[in-house]
Amino acid sequence: MMSPPQGKSAALYLRLLRYVKPYWQAFVAAIFFVVVLALTEPAIPSLLKPLLDGTFVERDPDYLFWSPILLMLLFLVRGASNFLSRVAFNWVGGKVVLDLRREMFERLLVLPAAYFDANATGNVIAKVTYDVTQVTNAATKVLTVLVRDSVAVAGLLLYMLWLNWEFTLIVSILLPVMLGFVRFIARRIRRASQNLQRTMGELTHALEETVRGNRIVKVYGAQEQERMRFNKLANWVRRYYFKSRVADATGVPVVEFIGAVMIAVLIYAGTGQAGVEPMSVGAFVSFFAAMGMLFSPIKRLTAINQPLQSGLAGAESVFELIDQTPEMDGGDLELEKVAGEVRFEEVRFRYPQSAREALRGVSFQLPAGRTVALVGASGSGKTTIAALLPRFYDPTEGRILLDGVDLRRLKLADLRRHIAYVGQESLLFNDTVAANIAYGETASIDPDRLRRAAEAAHALEFIEQLPHGFDTLVGEDGVRLSGGQRQRIAIARAFYKDAPLLILDEATSALDAVSEQRVQAALRRLAAGRTTLVIAHRFSTIEHADLILVLRNGQIVESGDHERLMARDGEYANLYRRQALA
Repeated sequence: MMSPPQGKSAALYLRLLRYVKPYWQAFVAAIFFVVVLALTEPAIPSLLKPLLDGTFVERDPDYLFWSPILLMLLFLVRGASNFLSRVAFNWVGGKVVLDLRREMFERLLVLPAAYFDANATGNVIAKVTYDVTQVTNAATKVLTVLVRDSVAVAGLLLYMLWLNWEFTLIVSILLPVMLGFVRFIARRIRRASQNLQRTMGELTHALEETVRGNRIVKVYGAQEQERMRFNKLANWVRRYYFKSRVADATGVPVVEFIGAVMIAVLIYAGTGQAGVEPMSVGAFVSFFAAMGMLFSPIKRLTAINQPLQSGLAGAESVFELIDQTPEMDGGDLELEKVAGEVRFEEVRFRYPQSAREALRGVSFQLPAGRTVALVGASGSGKTTIAALLPRFYDPTEGRILLDGVDLRRLKLADLRRHIAYVGQESLLFNDTVAANIAYGETASIDPDRLRRAAEAAHALEFIEQLPHGFDTLVGEDGVRLSGGQRQRIAIARAFYKDAPLLILDEATSALDAVSEQRVQAALRRLAAGRTTLVIAHRFSTIEHADLILVLRNGQIVESGDHERLMARDGEYANLYRRQALA
């Protein structure tokens, strides 16, 4: 029989049941019909005794007439109760999974960037898609079996005790052995289920990387490498699944063997060979039927350990995500209008689990309405500065001010309302061109504003040539567009938002020379009256910046406009000439 969850498992299960509370009416109805179904179990053998003794032995006409009718009514009640309980439990289970998925997704929307840095995408996706489905079994199926079969076992045992308590005690001496074995099996199933879910996440991640990077895999001839990685993980999934199934399957034959021993004892004792009073034919068949019916619910209770332990392992994974600390949003201020002055004061920053600081005492000012460019080698801290401004991360030391207000005093949503961002990757969603440009405001898209944004990003000419214009679906990651087109759509998104702060993190990296010149002209128009932070490897894109900051190893080593820095003949001039010769 199933051992009740203890300790941490009990806490997980009780927490899981709290998600059932909003649907308590359907849940109580399901429990009611399950109990009715369970009570019909001992009713079946209880009908056999009068049926056999009253009809075949005594030939009583009342028994002959009513026994078949009662038997049909009994099975009609069983069928209706079984159907209604299944429907109710499945409805509750679906609602619980929906609520958990919604809560998980809500948490994903507010988790800090550090969480996504530390957790592979495939593992996160597996939690929402696979792990949460395991919870359904623990929330509904386990309870169905637990209530139905526990009541059935109790009812059958009580009936057997009432029929002949001596025989019942004789055949029940092996139950403690059965319970101890089931407890041992439960622990093995739980460990195997935890390993299975962890490895499933790694497999999902490997599969996602291979699908997304299929061109890189082919060009670099890494098919064998990816094949070996996938096969290794797939084999571990198979092994852990097999281990859980072997442990689960072990319980069934053991229960059946113990049942066979009980039946043998019953036959030996029931026929008077054990020195006790033999039973009548009806009583013996009724007792035999009750004991035979006892094994099915016991086997189901034994087998329920597998979905229970898998469900608890899934619940642990789900609640681990739900319990993650969201982004720190302790600000209480909102700025109705922003001039756009940004100031970094002795800002230091270290990424979690990093051995060195990404920024070391960085101080500079971005005057309102000016364009500031950051240049430097990879890893110098340019992108980190861009990530600190919208508070994807918070400084380890120092502070960042917007119009003289510490960013940590502002509400996150309000701060980001004033910022438009175009990153190194032109991320597009599998939606229309219009929805991608007006992202975040798709409930009421302004057609005129949409066209102006596309035209400013020099995207209008190719958008109008698409099959459905602005209503054309771009495909996953914008696969139906070229790299330059994707980047211009992403830039048009920043134009559409029309925020006072603009961050361009290598935003023109995917553009050809002609498109880049057009976009730079548009960016210069956009920068008028706005504070613009530009990060670019191509120095040609920042020659017109009002201020250029040169970074090395997380520190500012030079600052000034293009002419002054070139005249200084320092690090900026060396980097510029090196790129010109490349």
